[in-house]
Amino acid sequence: MKITVLGCGAIGKLWIAGLIQQSHDVQGWLRIPQPFLDVNVDSVNHSPFQLRILSNQKEWLSESELLIVCLKSWQVSDAVNALIPFLRAQCPILLIHNGMGTIDELAVSESTKGRPFLQGITTHGAYQQGQNIIHSAEGITHIGPLNASARQYSDLAEVLHNALPDVAWHNDIHTISWLKLAVNCVINPLTVFYQCRNGELLQHSEHVQAVCDEVYQVMEREGVIPTSQSHLYKYILDTIELTSNNYSSMYQDVKYQRHTEIDYITGYLIRRASAQGLVLPENNYLFQFIKQKEGNYDHISTHLPS
Repeated sequence: MKITVLGCGAIGKLWIAGLIQQSHDVQGWLRIPQPFLDVNVDSVNHSPFQLRILSNQKEWLSESELLIVCLKSWQVSDAVNALIPFLRAQCPILLIHNGMGTIDELAVSESTKGRPFLQGITTHGAYQQGQNIIHSAEGITHIGPLNASARQYSDLAEVLHNALPDVAWHNDIHTISWLKLAVNCVINPLTVFYQCRNGELLQHSEHVQAVCDEVYQVMEREGVIPTSQSHLYKYILDTIELTSNNYSSMYQDVKYQRHTEIDYITGYLIRRASAQGLVLPENNYLFQFIKQKEGNYDHISTHLPS
C-alpha cells in the first residue's frame, strides 16, 4: 500500500518502521515541511530499523491509500483538514491519539462528509531519546470505524497487524474508546496532581476510586457499559500496575510545559456529563487544576536575547 503517516513522533515513526518492514511505500508528513525524514527505531518486530525516507510529498499524498494520524488530539482537526483537499475521496483516515471528540470537530467540515474515518487505540509504548526511538513496550492496537463509510475497511486490521502486532478490529470501537478514556481520566491528571509515576497512584486508591466512579456514571448515562463499576475500577488498577514505572503523557507534557490533551480527556468527559445532566466535582477540579498548570507556563520567546 501507499501510505502517509501524519505526525512523526515516537508512535508515528514506530508505525513507519513496521509498515516499511512489510514492503509498504510509506512517507512521513511533518508540520514544518522537509523533503526527508530519518527514522531510527531500536526494535521493531525484534529488529533495529534505520532508514531515511521521503516526507511531505504532495503527489505521494494524493496517491495514498491510507492516512495514519499520530498527533496529539488538539492538533488533529487543523492538521487533517489541511491535508484533506489533497487526498482521494475514499482514502481512509486512521486517527491514533488519546482522548475523544476529534471526530466531532472533523465532522463539521463539508469536505469530510462521507470520508472513511477510523479510530485507533494503542498500548504500544515508545519515546524519543536523542535521534532514536525507543520501543519501550509492545502492546495491542484496537481499530474500528467512526462512521458508516469506514465499516468496509476491516481488512486494514490484518495489514496493520502484520506491520506492528497485535491489531484487533472492532465493529464497536466506541466502547473500547470509552474504556481507554476512563483510564486516561484517572491516570493522566492524577499523576500530575501527585507528581508521580503511574504506580504511585496505588497509594491514593480513594482518590482513584472517586474519579473512576464519576466516569462510570457518565458511561452509564451514555449507554456504554462494557463492565460493572467494580470491574471498571479493577481494570484501572490493573492498568496502573502494568504501567507502574511509566510517567503519564500528561505528566510529561506539564513537566516540559507543553499543551496537554486534557480538553479531549477530562474535558470530553465533562461535556458529555453536562449533556446528561450530571455534575462531576472530582473531575471538574482536576480539569481546572491542569488548565491552571498550563496557564502558568513561562511563554518566553526563544528569539529573545539570553
